[in-house]
Formats: sequence, C-alpha cells, structure tokens
Amino acid sequence: MPSAVELPAVQHHPPPMKRTVYFVSESTGITAETMGHSLLSQFDTLDFEQVYMPYINTEARARALCQRMDEACERDGVQPVVFATMLDREIGGILRQGKCFYLELFEQFVELLSRELGVPPSRKSGRSHAITKPSSYTKRIEAINFAMANDDGVRPDNFRYADVVLVGVSRSGKTPTCLYLSMHYGLRAANYPVTEEDFERGDLPAELIEAKARVFGLTIDPQRLQAIREERRPGSAYASAGRCLRDIREAQTMFKRHGIPALNTTSQSIEEISSQILRAVKSPNGTVG
Repeated sequence: MPSAVELPAVQHHPPPMKRTVYFVSESTGITAETMGHSLLSQFDTLDFEQVYMPYINTEARARALCQRMDEACERDGVQPVVFATMLDREIGGILRQGKCFYLELFEQFVELLSRELGVPPSRKSGRSHAITKPSSYTKRIEAINFAMANDDGVRPDNFRYADVVLVGVSRSGKTPTCLYLSMHYGLRAANYPVTEEDFERGDLPAELIEAKARVFGLTIDPQRLQAIREERRPGSAYASAGRCLRDIREAQTMFKRHGIPALNTTSQSIEEISSQILRAVKSPNGTVG
C-alpha cells in the first residue's frame, strides 16, 4: 500500500480583536444593518467598529467609499468586512475592487428566487421598504413619532395610549428597544426610567401601574450596567458597583410587587428583546419568554 501523504500542519494565527465593519446600501441600509448584526452576533469575542453607509447610489460615492475602506485596511492591518445590499451591478462591482471582505446579502437569494419564480428581478433599490401599504407606512411613522415624544418618561399621561411601556434603570436599553419596536413593528412604545425619586418613594408612579397590562421591565446584570455607566460618567457615584447593584435590586422588587414581567438585556440583542416583547403583546396572557 502506498504510504499516506503527510500534510503540513495548519497554522492558526490569532485573529485581530477588532474589525471595522461597513453596512452599505443604495437606500436606507436597514436590511444590510439588520442582517449584518444578526450574523455578527455569532462572533461575540470580537470588537466591531461599525460604520453605516446608506445611499451609496452613484459611482462617485462608491469610489469614495472604496478609498475610505482602503484607508481602514491600512490602519487596521486587516481588510474591513462589508455587508451590502447593492442591486446595481456596476456600483457593486466598484465596491468589490476595494480592500475589503465583501458580502452581497441579496445576490444569491435574488438569483435563486428568480429561477424558481420564472420572473427576472426588477433590481430597483429600496423595494424592501417601499410604501406598498400606505396605511402600514403611516402607522410606522406615527409610532416612531410617539416613541420619540414619549422617551424617558417625559409624558407619563400618555402611557394609556401606548401599545408597550418599557421600564428599567438608567442605561438598561429602554430607548433603543422602543425605537426598534416602533420602526419595525409599528408599535407605540414609551419608556420610563426608574429614578432616585422612585427609590426614595419606594414605588413606581401611578400612571405606570395603571398601564401595567402593557408594561415590561428591563433588567441587566450589575457588572454589565457598571461598565456601560462607567463609559458615560467615568468615576462617578452613578457608575459605582454599589449604586448599580442597588438600582437593579430595588427596580426588580418593584416589578415583582406589581407583577410586571421582566427581561434581562445583558446578553440579548435589541432584536431578541423586541421579539420576546412582540410575542407577549400578541399572547392572550401577555407572558414573555
């Protein structure tokens, strides 16, 4: 029998701990951002510097972006990752020439679907967010306006008009989750930060308790909360370990007292948190998880 061929050992080099990532689109970039985030969530040991580049819809803009990506490659010592939804082949071709790892998110799916349906794709940009149902579009715009007007508990009297009210300590993820729910699902989402005044009083405001059928609590691990607050106010009492632990414990006590369902945001993305809230809103008994 011939002797087995001895293959050279594979050399595994440690990957850089930080990568620049571009979300690129001819239109708003929402699709590229959403799909890209979902994929990146599987690589949580790396730090990603995220750059959003919507409306790359001319050859001049594409070339300018190529230059920017080349500079990022030289700076980082490794090529940036590009998540793109570029149906214009000429513009996409320009971007592929840059020093980058280019992922066209529509390409494979569009061609396969075209063969199955027997119809060529239109290759028009912005179709995934086109106003095909004016009533649905209007609902989303109204929901976004509602979320921005009712951020941080500025109008507790409006809680009765909300589809969802999120409550939690400062920096637990209330605002971005509200905006995501309004943008993607058309839900009128408001939020309320549990404050020092609430802790001194020992309870949540009456407007929140009255709306508790639509209220969801957001909680977070103390160590993670401290890290987030430390970035915002380094060395402050607000960011201290003791303050973070106390805030979370007292907020959770209030949630339990009023039967408010709580979600831990420590290791969950906004998409995952929103999905659980959406299921609870649609559920007959309003349970999360």
